Amino acid sequence: MALKMHPSLAVHAGGWLKTEIVEPHGISVKALAEHLGVSRQGLSNLLNGHGGLSADMALRFEKAFGVKADTLLRMQLAYDLAQLREHEAEIKVDRVPEAA
Repeated sequence: MALKMHPSLAVHAGGWLKTEIVEPHGISVKALAEHLGVSRQGLSNLLNGHGGLSADMALRFEKAFGVKADTLLRMQLAYDLAQLREHEAEIKVDRVPEAA
């Protein structure tokens, strides 16, 4: 039996990175974007929860701050799935019948 996580427990990876990593380092989004080699707008979207975390960005954060990319990606996946579960009833898909 799979455990279900309440959607309120899922945290967007970008929001977590912003409050737990970026802000404590006192670095601006512009300076961090330059350091990571990404666009300022893309980084801002991630940190403000308007975009998801990619594997590429997760690896860049791992290299820059030491936080494991795997952990960040699992956090983003849990968040995305929790958001989707809130609208699960809207997805109309029937089970595939068993093979004879």
